[in-house]
Amino acid sequence: MFARWLYYFFVTLSALGLIGVLLAGFAGLVIYSNLPSLDTLTDYRPKIPLRIYSEEGQIIGEFGAERRNVVSISEVPEHLKQAILAAEDDRFYEHGGVDYLGVLRAAYSNFSAGSVRQGASTITMQVARNFFLTREKTLTRKLSEALLAFKIEHSLSKDKILELYVNQIYLGHRSYGFAAAAHTYFGKSLQEINIVEAAMLAGLPKAPSSYNPISNPKRAKSRQLYVLGRLHKLNYISSNELSELEKQPVPVKKQSTAFAMRAEYVAEMVRQVIYDRYQEETYDKGIKVYTTLRQLDQEAAYQALRKNVIDYDRRRGYRGPEAYIDLMKYGGNQEKTLDDALDEINDSDDIYAAVVIAAKPNAVQAYKKGGEVIEITGDGLKFAQKFLAEKKDPGKKYITPGALIRVQKNQKNVWHIVQLPEIEAALVSIDPNDGAIRALIGGFDFYKNQFNHVTQAWRQPGSSFKPFIYSAALEKGFTPATIINDAPLSFSATQTGSQLWEPKNFDGKFEGPMRMRTALTKSKNLVSIRILQAIGIQYAQDYITRFGFDASRHPPYLPMALGSGSVTPMQMAAGYAVFANGGFRIAPYFIKKIEDEKGNIIEQFQPVSVTNGAKRVIDPRNAFIMTSMMQDVVNQGTAAKARQLGRTDLAGKTGTTSNFIDAWFCGFQKDLVTIAWTGYDEPKSMGNNETGGRVALPIWMDYMGPVLKGVAMAEYKPPNGVVAARINSATGFRETGGDMTEYFLSEQLPPLNESPVEHTPKVTRDLQDQLF
Repeated sequence: MFARWLYYFFVTLSALGLIGVLLAGFAGLVIYSNLPSLDTLTDYRPKIPLRIYSEEGQIIGEFGAERRNVVSISEVPEHLKQAILAAEDDRFYEHGGVDYLGVLRAAYSNFSAGSVRQGASTITMQVARNFFLTREKTLTRKLSEALLAFKIEHSLSKDKILELYVNQIYLGHRSYGFAAAAHTYFGKSLQEINIVEAAMLAGLPKAPSSYNPISNPKRAKSRQLYVLGRLHKLNYISSNELSELEKQPVPVKKQSTAFAMRAEYVAEMVRQVIYDRYQEETYDKGIKVYTTLRQLDQEAAYQALRKNVIDYDRRRGYRGPEAYIDLMKYGGNQEKTLDDALDEINDSDDIYAAVVIAAKPNAVQAYKKGGEVIEITGDGLKFAQKFLAEKKDPGKKYITPGALIRVQKNQKNVWHIVQLPEIEAALVSIDPNDGAIRALIGGFDFYKNQFNHVTQAWRQPGSSFKPFIYSAALEKGFTPATIINDAPLSFSATQTGSQLWEPKNFDGKFEGPMRMRTALTKSKNLVSIRILQAIGIQYAQDYITRFGFDASRHPPYLPMALGSGSVTPMQMAAGYAVFANGGFRIAPYFIKKIEDEKGNIIEQFQPVSVTNGAKRVIDPRNAFIMTSMMQDVVNQGTAAKARQLGRTDLAGKTGTTSNFIDAWFCGFQKDLVTIAWTGYDEPKSMGNNETGGRVALPIWMDYMGPVLKGVAMAEYKPPNGVVAARINSATGFRETGGDMTEYFLSEQLPPLNESPVEHTPKVTRDLQDQLF
């Protein structure tokens, strides 16, 4: 009886098993018949971000939800392939899509541990999941994944499957694929990474957010050590190699600083232009944009602006810690407290945020993002020494444990306490012959303030606007030798558009009659006002539009002579380009060409240039004489410091507005116009004597110096219709034995021993009277 019942039991069990197999087979057939087509894999079209390049082809920015660089399997280094297989699927080239040995191994491991510790997904199964399936943990999804893996293995080669995996897998920080991750975490191409970097990347697929070296450097290191151990176990590396590799640090370089140069403001300008044209396709169609930026110029501009803004900020003194962190937020887990506090605080290039954990008058210990504890002593404390006093005044901020500070290494690799500047600055440099933008820095730190001061900041230009008024005067018949009185003036509210006005010169001195050239060299305000009176305010307002200025932003009142209107640095660059190129109006531009993902040109920009259609807006003789006068500003005037560059082909004009609110230097060499500006976003005084010559000119010089190094000295040859004559520098009269040479339009050349203005048909006796 027992044997009969046992027989029936096994028959029933077998029947049920057969039914189960048939049902599973039927389900498998149903699921298999409904599996998606593999066209997505065979015709792989990944989402590729918008990429932006310099003129030389160096990448300067990218935009897209998925940061990805597609590579072929032949471009993947062998040590990276080994690391990926060691970490994810060491029998990849042996199984047919599902690794049964791996399933049994994972099952045993999970049973032994009493919980799910290992998965059994092969690389092929991961490809199936990433391309076609969700990540829900259901039996149906798992079965679909396995069946898709079989289908993929039947249709594609192993190398092709691995290539898809290498390009598609998500690896944290918006990086899809190993090539993008190499750039994101190490600032390298895939071919440049070494074994320890490859091991760290290979450890990311398991949990990108938990194991990436930016967010969790310690866990990333632990995962990397696991991968190195697997490489050793699989005999890819020896015991000695393992020991050496485990000791090697992995320098992480965030993607934001891994581009060839710092050009975030230009990259954002490009993004806006491309989005206006292509909308959402901007971010995933692999569009490539080549700009007019030059790497040398952009790097020099970035360094010049940062250095001089920091120098200015140091002159103003230390303001104290940015904030204070509660070090007991998580009780005894101080490391978690510090990591949380620093997680949302951005560093600024080489200026790092740090939290003080110990402070004495002669030494400060601070915790830096990533777990590094640094010590600051000696000269590194001088800038903030007053905030380390043992005796503390109530209500004053001091550097104490929990203080959030900024630190930076100097050229000797020594840590110093510094601070982020509050002041802003901008620099733009263009080729005056066609308007190509060679460098553009819209502010001190794009990630701190994305407001682009080159294109968006409307500021008063101060005396840097005077050359346009002087150019108008030349057009009216004035010459550089015209004598104008530098003497006090007083104006009613009707004349100024606001209130009673008694303008002063910057130095507070009045020097009496002087030549117009001398007045520009010394930036004499009273002379500029008399010139504007003489030529007519309405005429001047109309005249400046030739240079690209908006007349409505320069109200027709006398303060216009001193730059009381509103301009942007980009407008000033275009305006000064007219002088540099001999009188032509050009439009600044920054995009050279746009390509699709395959390198086909979609659009090619053809700029209007001096030799190709640019409109002449002022007489070339006017441009030459104005350039000559602005050369004197550099050689012996308010910008004489620029002589340190050792060049004779520089011209320009300083600008400082009332109460030292805005500081400018606008200058050029024949083939490069550069504008530097500084000021606070909420306009306020930069401090006494913080002039254009002291604050903005050094930025300009530190940029032009390296950019013009090795560039031949340019010559400014007088165009036809300009003659040189000897004059008496005191009277402006033409004299055979005069003590200086001056330039005149040929029709304005005065007879010997007479003032040029008396023989200029355009200048009436009434105008002459106004000059005094």
